[in-house]
Amino acid sequence: MAEQQPHLQALSEQYQKFEQELQTSIQARQKLESQHQENKNVQKEFSGLDDDANIYKLVGPVLLKQDKMEAVMAVDGRLEFIENEIKRTENQIKDTQEKSEKVKSEIIQIQSQEQQAPGSQQVAA
Repeated sequence: MAEQQPHLQALSEQYQKFEQELQTSIQARQKLESQHQENKNVQKEFSGLDDDANIYKLVGPVLLKQDKMEAVMAVDGRLEFIENEIKRTENQIKDTQEKSEKVKSEIIQIQSQEQQAPGSQQVAA
């Protein structure tokens, strides 16, 4: 039973690490979702504009005039990039959850073995 304790401690630390990774990935996913929504709104606004409408892009403290086609392409490119990042982050979340669950079940298995071991020794005595 004493030999299981260091292994259990290592598993617990590994589980905590996975949970922290999971929280970080979820926060990143939420941020990407927010950026996706913002860019979708911009795309929607662009669709309602005339082709000769004035569009300005904020670059540092300056507003620069931008061609509508160029602005639409930039937003479309950003949306594609964000969607790919969301997929990547979701896969990362899924992978981390699977690893976390595996470690969690191993911890539960060791703890249940430890609980059963003292009971069987008392019966033998």
